[in-house]
Amino acid sequence: MISARKSPTMADVARLAGVSPMTVSRAFKTDSSVSGSTRDAILKAADDLGYVFDSTAASLRSQRTDFIAVTIPSINNANFAETVRGLSEGLKARGLQILLGYTDYDMVEEERLIEQFLRRRPEAIVVTGGRHTPRARRLLQNAGIPVIETWDLPEDPIGHVIGFSNADAVRGMVDHFVAQGLVRIAFIGGDTTRDTRGADRRVGFIAAMQAHGLDATRLIAAGPPPISMREGAGAMGHLLDTLPDTQAVICVSDLSAFGALTECQRRGIDVPGRLWIAGFGDYEIAGIAVPSLTTINPFPRDIGARTAELILDVLDGRQTTAARISISPELLIRQSTD
Repeated sequence: MISARKSPTMADVARLAGVSPMTVSRAFKTDSSVSGSTRDAILKAADDLGYVFDSTAASLRSQRTDFIAVTIPSINNANFAETVRGLSEGLKARGLQILLGYTDYDMVEEERLIEQFLRRRPEAIVVTGGRHTPRARRLLQNAGIPVIETWDLPEDPIGHVIGFSNADAVRGMVDHFVAQGLVRIAFIGGDTTRDTRGADRRVGFIAAMQAHGLDATRLIAAGPPPISMREGAGAMGHLLDTLPDTQAVICVSDLSAFGALTECQRRGIDVPGRLWIAGFGDYEIAGIAVPSLTTINPFPRDIGARTAELILDVLDGRQTTAARISISPELLIRQSTD
Protein backbone atom coordinates (compact mmCIF):
# COMPACT_ATOMS: atom_id res chain seq x y z
CA MET A 1 0.00 0.00 0.00
CA ILE A 2 1.38 3.41 -0.99
CA SER A 3 1.02 6.04 1.74
CA ALA A 4 0.29 9.67 0.91
CA ARG A 5 3.36 11.87 0.90
CA LYS A 6 3.37 14.54 3.60
CA SER A 7 2.69 18.00 2.22
CA PRO A 8 5.29 20.70 2.88
CA THR A 9 4.39 23.15 5.62
CA MET A 10 4.92 26.85 6.17
CA ALA A 11 7.66 25.94 8.65
CA ASP A 12 9.45 24.00 5.90
CA VAL A 13 9.35 27.05 3.63
CA ALA A 14 10.58 29.28 6.46
CA ARG A 15 13.57 27.01 7.15
CA LEU A 16 14.55 26.85 3.48
CA ALA A 17 14.20 30.62 3.02
CA GLY A 18 15.90 31.44 6.33
CA VAL A 19 13.00 33.45 7.75
CA SER A 20 10.28 32.99 10.35
CA PRO A 21 6.92 31.32 9.60
CA MET A 22 5.23 34.68 10.31
CA THR A 23 7.29 36.32 7.57
CA VAL A 24 6.23 33.57 5.16
CA SER A 25 2.59 34.21 6.05
CA ARG A 26 3.00 37.93 5.48
CA ALA A 27 4.75 37.37 2.17
CA PHE A 28 1.87 35.31 0.82
CA LYS A 29 -0.57 38.00 1.90
CA THR A 30 1.55 40.63 0.08
CA ASP A 31 2.15 42.50 3.35
CA SER A 32 4.14 45.68 2.61
CA SER A 33 6.42 45.02 5.60
CA VAL A 34 8.09 42.19 3.64
CA SER A 35 10.77 43.42 1.24
CA GLY A 36 10.75 42.42 -2.40
CA SER A 37 13.95 40.38 -2.11
CA THR A 38 12.68 38.49 0.94
CA ARG A 39 9.36 37.77 -0.76
CA ASP A 40 11.16 36.50 -3.85
CA ALA A 41 13.27 34.14 -1.69
CA ILE A 42 10.18 32.86 0.09
CA LEU A 43 8.27 32.29 -3.15
CA LYS A 44 11.25 30.44 -4.63
CA ALA A 45 11.49 28.22 -1.56
CA ALA A 46 7.76 27.51 -1.74
CA ASP A 47 8.06 26.68 -5.42
CA ASP A 48 11.01 24.36 -4.83
CA LEU A 49 9.05 22.52 -2.14
CA GLY A 50 5.73 22.50 -3.98
CA TYR A 51 4.11 24.40 -1.10
CA VAL A 52 0.62 25.91 -1.52
CA PHE A 53 -0.46 28.63 0.91
CA ASP A 54 -3.57 27.69 2.92
CA SER A 55 -5.71 30.79 2.38
CA THR A 56 -8.71 29.18 4.11
CA ALA A 57 -6.94 28.98 7.44
CA ALA A 58 -5.59 32.50 6.99
CA SER A 59 -9.06 33.87 6.26
CA LEU A 60 -10.44 32.27 9.43
CA ARG A 61 -7.83 34.13 11.45
CA SER A 62 -8.12 37.46 9.66
CA GLN A 63 -11.89 37.36 8.95
CA ARG A 64 -11.04 38.16 5.32
CA THR A 65 -11.77 35.88 2.41
CA ASP A 66 -10.05 37.94 -0.31
CA PHE A 67 -12.54 36.98 -3.01
CA ILE A 68 -15.19 38.90 -4.90
CA ALA A 69 -18.37 37.05 -5.90
CA VAL A 70 -19.63 37.74 -9.44
CA THR A 71 -22.73 36.54 -11.29
CA ILE A 72 -22.98 36.65 -15.08
CA PRO A 73 -25.80 35.38 -17.33
CA SER A 74 -23.60 33.57 -19.84
CA ILE A 75 -20.11 32.08 -19.81
CA ASN A 76 -19.72 32.07 -23.60
CA ASN A 77 -20.80 35.67 -24.18
CA ALA A 78 -17.77 37.74 -25.22
CA ASN A 79 -19.12 40.88 -23.60
CA PHE A 80 -19.52 39.35 -20.16
CA ALA A 81 -16.14 37.66 -20.53
CA GLU A 82 -14.60 41.08 -21.19
CA THR A 83 -16.32 42.51 -18.12
CA VAL A 84 -14.89 39.72 -15.96
CA ARG A 85 -11.48 40.28 -17.54
CA GLY A 86 -11.51 43.99 -16.73
CA LEU A 87 -12.67 43.26 -13.19
CA SER A 88 -10.05 40.56 -12.65
CA GLU A 89 -7.22 42.72 -13.95
CA GLY A 90 -8.25 45.58 -11.68
CA LEU A 91 -8.34 43.39 -8.57
CA LYS A 92 -5.23 41.31 -9.25
CA ALA A 93 -2.71 43.72 -7.75
CA ARG A 94 -4.52 43.56 -4.43
CA GLY A 95 -4.58 39.77 -4.37
CA LEU A 96 -8.36 39.65 -4.68
CA GLN A 97 -9.76 36.72 -6.62
CA ILE A 98 -13.08 36.26 -8.42
CA LEU A 99 -15.57 33.52 -7.62
CA LEU A 100 -17.78 33.32 -10.69
CA GLY A 101 -21.39 32.16 -10.87
CA TYR A 102 -23.31 31.45 -14.08
CA THR A 103 -27.05 32.23 -13.95
CA ASP A 104 -28.08 31.24 -17.51
CA TYR A 105 -30.37 34.30 -17.59
CA ASP A 106 -32.43 32.77 -14.76
CA MET A 107 -33.27 35.02 -11.79
CA VAL A 108 -34.14 32.02 -9.61
CA GLU A 109 -30.70 30.56 -10.29
CA GLU A 110 -29.19 33.95 -9.54
CA GLU A 111 -30.97 33.91 -6.17
CA ARG A 112 -29.52 30.47 -5.38
CA LEU A 113 -26.01 31.58 -6.31
CA ILE A 114 -26.25 34.75 -4.25
CA GLU A 115 -27.21 32.73 -1.18
CA GLN A 116 -24.34 30.29 -1.77
CA PHE A 117 -21.87 33.12 -2.24
CA LEU A 118 -22.96 34.99 0.88
CA ARG A 119 -22.39 31.87 2.99
CA ARG A 120 -18.72 32.17 2.04
CA ARG A 121 -18.55 35.85 3.07
CA PRO A 122 -17.02 37.52 -0.01
CA GLU A 123 -15.49 40.97 0.32
CA ALA A 124 -18.07 42.27 -2.19
CA ILE A 125 -20.62 40.90 -4.64
CA VAL A 126 -21.11 41.98 -8.25
CA VAL A 127 -24.33 41.07 -10.07
CA THR A 128 -25.29 41.56 -13.71
CA GLY A 129 -28.43 43.62 -14.18
CA GLY A 130 -30.73 45.54 -11.88
CA ARG A 131 -33.67 43.14 -11.62
CA HIS A 132 -33.75 40.24 -9.18
CA THR A 133 -36.22 38.03 -7.34
CA PRO A 134 -37.64 39.64 -4.17
CA ARG A 135 -35.66 37.20 -2.01
CA ALA A 136 -32.42 37.81 -3.90
CA ARG A 137 -32.93 41.51 -3.40
CA ARG A 138 -33.44 41.03 0.36
CA LEU A 139 -30.31 38.89 0.55
CA LEU A 140 -28.27 41.57 -1.17
CA GLN A 141 -29.74 44.40 0.89
CA ASN A 142 -28.84 42.60 4.12
CA ALA A 143 -25.49 41.21 3.00
CA GLY A 144 -23.41 43.71 4.94
CA ILE A 145 -20.86 43.93 2.10
CA PRO A 146 -20.58 46.17 -0.97
CA VAL A 147 -23.12 45.25 -3.68
CA ILE A 148 -22.53 46.43 -7.24
CA GLU A 149 -25.16 46.06 -9.97
CA THR A 150 -23.66 46.22 -13.47
CA TRP A 151 -24.81 46.45 -17.09
CA ASP A 152 -27.90 48.41 -16.09
CA LEU A 153 -29.06 51.65 -14.42
CA PRO A 154 -31.89 50.47 -12.14
CA GLU A 155 -34.26 53.10 -10.79
CA ASP A 156 -34.08 51.59 -7.30
CA PRO A 157 -30.54 50.28 -6.89
CA ILE A 158 -29.54 48.07 -3.99
CA GLY A 159 -26.14 49.68 -3.54
CA HIS A 160 -23.63 50.77 -6.15
CA VAL A 161 -24.37 50.81 -9.88
CA ILE A 162 -22.10 50.79 -12.94
CA GLY A 163 -23.89 50.50 -16.26
CA PHE A 164 -26.02 52.14 -18.90
CA SER A 165 -29.60 52.30 -20.16
CA ASN A 166 -30.10 49.56 -22.74
CA ALA A 167 -33.34 51.24 -23.78
CA ASP A 168 -31.65 54.59 -24.40
CA ALA A 169 -28.88 52.95 -26.42
CA VAL A 170 -31.38 51.46 -28.87
CA ARG A 171 -33.38 54.69 -28.97
CA GLY A 172 -30.26 56.39 -30.31
CA MET A 173 -29.96 53.80 -33.06
CA VAL A 174 -33.62 54.23 -34.06
CA ASP A 175 -33.18 58.00 -34.13
CA HIS A 176 -30.23 57.59 -36.50
CA PHE A 177 -32.18 55.31 -38.84
CA VAL A 178 -35.16 57.64 -38.92
CA ALA A 179 -32.87 60.60 -39.61
CA GLN A 180 -31.68 58.69 -42.68
CA GLY A 181 -35.27 58.50 -43.97
CA LEU A 182 -36.19 54.96 -42.87
CA VAL A 183 -39.67 54.41 -41.47
CA ARG A 184 -40.39 50.66 -41.66
CA ILE A 185 -38.03 49.33 -39.02
CA ALA A 186 -38.24 45.97 -37.22
CA PHE A 187 -36.73 44.54 -34.05
CA ILE A 188 -35.59 40.95 -33.54
CA GLY A 189 -35.36 39.44 -30.04
CA GLY A 190 -35.91 40.73 -26.52
CA ASP A 191 -39.20 38.87 -26.34
CA THR A 192 -38.71 36.97 -23.08
CA THR A 193 -38.48 38.09 -19.46
CA ARG A 194 -35.27 36.10 -18.87
CA ASP A 195 -32.96 38.58 -20.57
CA THR A 196 -33.98 41.83 -18.90
CA ARG A 197 -31.38 43.83 -20.80
CA GLY A 198 -32.63 42.46 -24.13
CA ALA A 199 -36.18 43.25 -23.07
CA ASP A 200 -35.10 46.81 -22.26
CA ARG A 201 -33.63 47.15 -25.76
CA ARG A 202 -36.95 46.07 -27.22
CA VAL A 203 -38.76 48.59 -24.99
CA GLY A 204 -36.38 51.30 -26.16
CA PHE A 205 -37.11 50.42 -29.78
CA ILE A 206 -40.87 50.64 -29.25
CA ALA A 207 -40.62 53.94 -27.38
CA ALA A 208 -38.41 55.51 -30.04
CA MET A 209 -40.63 54.39 -32.92
CA GLN A 210 -43.73 55.71 -31.16
CA ALA A 211 -41.98 59.01 -30.42
CA HIS A 212 -41.42 59.41 -34.16
CA GLY A 213 -45.05 58.51 -34.88
CA LEU A 214 -44.03 55.28 -36.63
CA ASP A 215 -45.33 51.71 -36.54
CA ALA A 216 -43.68 49.95 -33.57
CA THR A 217 -45.26 46.53 -34.10
CA ARG A 218 -42.63 44.95 -36.34
CA LEU A 219 -41.41 42.78 -33.47
CA ILE A 220 -40.01 39.35 -34.25
CA ALA A 221 -39.57 36.80 -31.48
CA ALA A 222 -36.31 34.86 -31.38
CA GLY A 223 -36.77 32.69 -28.28
CA PRO A 224 -35.03 32.47 -24.90
CA PRO A 225 -31.54 33.91 -24.46
CA PRO A 226 -28.80 33.66 -25.41
CA ILE A 227 -30.02 34.18 -28.99
CA SER A 228 -27.87 32.19 -31.40
CA MET A 229 -26.91 32.97 -34.97
CA ARG A 230 -29.22 30.18 -36.12
CA GLU A 231 -32.14 31.73 -34.23
CA GLY A 232 -31.33 35.13 -35.70
CA ALA A 233 -31.45 33.61 -39.18
CA GLY A 234 -34.78 31.96 -38.42
CA ALA A 235 -36.25 35.20 -37.11
CA MET A 236 -35.05 37.08 -40.19
CA GLY A 237 -36.61 34.43 -42.43
CA HIS A 238 -39.93 34.91 -40.64
CA LEU A 239 -39.65 38.69 -40.99
CA LEU A 240 -38.94 38.48 -44.72
CA ASP A 241 -41.85 36.11 -45.23
CA THR A 242 -44.38 38.18 -43.27
CA LEU A 243 -43.17 41.79 -43.60
CA PRO A 244 -41.17 41.90 -46.84
CA ASP A 245 -41.36 45.69 -47.13
CA THR A 246 -39.22 46.18 -44.00
CA GLN A 247 -36.40 48.66 -44.61
CA ALA A 248 -34.20 48.03 -41.57
CA VAL A 249 -33.79 45.52 -38.75
CA ILE A 250 -32.30 46.09 -35.31
CA CYS A 251 -31.29 42.84 -33.57
CA VAL A 252 -30.96 42.29 -29.84
CA SER A 253 -27.33 41.18 -30.24
CA ASP A 254 -24.58 40.93 -32.83
CA LEU A 255 -24.91 37.13 -32.95
CA SER A 256 -28.55 37.34 -33.97
CA ALA A 257 -27.67 40.15 -36.40
CA PHE A 258 -25.02 37.96 -38.05
CA GLY A 259 -27.60 35.19 -38.41
CA ALA A 260 -30.02 37.69 -39.95
CA LEU A 261 -27.34 38.88 -42.37
CA THR A 262 -26.59 35.29 -43.40
CA GLU A 263 -30.28 34.63 -44.08
CA CYS A 264 -30.40 37.68 -46.35
CA GLN A 265 -27.34 36.46 -48.23
CA ARG A 266 -28.93 33.02 -48.57
CA ARG A 267 -31.98 34.65 -50.19
CA GLY A 268 -29.99 37.01 -52.39
CA ILE A 269 -31.18 40.14 -50.54
CA ASP A 270 -28.71 43.01 -50.76
CA VAL A 271 -27.53 44.44 -47.46
CA PRO A 272 -27.49 47.41 -47.20
CA GLY A 273 -28.89 48.17 -50.67
CA ARG A 274 -32.27 46.55 -50.01
CA LEU A 275 -32.25 46.14 -46.21
CA TRP A 276 -30.26 47.57 -43.31
CA ILE A 277 -29.20 45.32 -40.40
CA ALA A 278 -27.76 46.32 -37.03
CA GLY A 279 -26.85 44.46 -33.87
CA PHE A 280 -25.76 45.19 -30.30
CA GLY A 281 -22.56 44.45 -28.41
CA ASP A 282 -19.68 45.14 -30.83
CA TYR A 283 -18.63 41.48 -30.86
CA GLU A 284 -15.61 40.55 -32.96
CA ILE A 285 -17.88 38.89 -35.53
CA ALA A 286 -19.63 42.22 -36.18
CA GLY A 287 -16.39 43.80 -37.36
CA ILE A 288 -15.28 40.97 -39.66
CA ALA A 289 -18.68 40.17 -41.21
CA VAL A 290 -19.16 41.04 -44.87
CA PRO A 291 -20.63 43.59 -44.87
CA SER A 292 -19.47 44.63 -41.41
CA LEU A 293 -22.33 45.12 -38.97
CA THR A 294 -23.50 48.40 -37.50
CA THR A 295 -23.68 47.89 -33.75
CA ILE A 296 -23.49 49.49 -30.31
CA ASN A 297 -20.34 49.22 -28.21
CA PRO A 298 -21.30 49.03 -24.52
CA PHE A 299 -17.63 49.04 -23.41
CA PRO A 300 -17.86 45.80 -21.41
CA ARG A 301 -14.23 45.80 -20.30
CA ASP A 302 -14.58 49.35 -18.98
CA ILE A 303 -17.56 48.21 -16.92
CA GLY A 304 -15.35 45.57 -15.30
CA ALA A 305 -12.42 47.93 -14.78
CA ARG A 306 -14.60 50.65 -13.25
CA THR A 307 -16.22 48.05 -11.01
CA ALA A 308 -12.80 46.95 -9.75
CA GLU A 309 -11.85 50.57 -9.01
CA LEU A 310 -15.09 51.09 -7.12
CA ILE A 311 -14.64 47.93 -5.05
CA LEU A 312 -11.15 48.99 -3.98
CA ASP A 313 -12.36 52.51 -3.15
CA VAL A 314 -15.16 51.11 -1.00
CA LEU A 315 -12.95 48.57 0.79
CA ASP A 316 -10.32 51.25 1.45
CA GLY A 317 -12.89 53.76 2.74
CA ARG A 318 -12.50 56.27 -0.09
CA GLN A 319 -16.07 55.70 -1.30
CA THR A 320 -18.57 55.98 1.54
CA THR A 321 -21.80 56.68 -0.34
CA ALA A 322 -23.64 54.70 -3.01
CA ALA A 323 -22.06 55.32 -6.41
CA ARG A 324 -24.01 55.55 -9.66
CA ILE A 325 -21.58 55.42 -12.57
CA SER A 326 -23.02 55.76 -16.06
CA ILE A 327 -21.27 54.28 -19.08
CA SER A 328 -22.03 55.86 -22.47
CA PRO A 329 -22.40 53.21 -25.24
CA GLU A 330 -21.17 54.18 -28.71
CA LEU A 331 -23.15 53.74 -31.93
CA LEU A 332 -20.79 52.30 -34.56
CA ILE A 333 -22.00 52.86 -38.12
CA ARG A 334 -20.61 50.21 -40.45
CA GLN A 335 -21.25 48.78 -43.92
CA SER A 336 -24.55 47.03 -43.13
CA THR A 337 -26.31 50.41 -42.82
CA ASP A 338 -24.05 52.61 -44.88
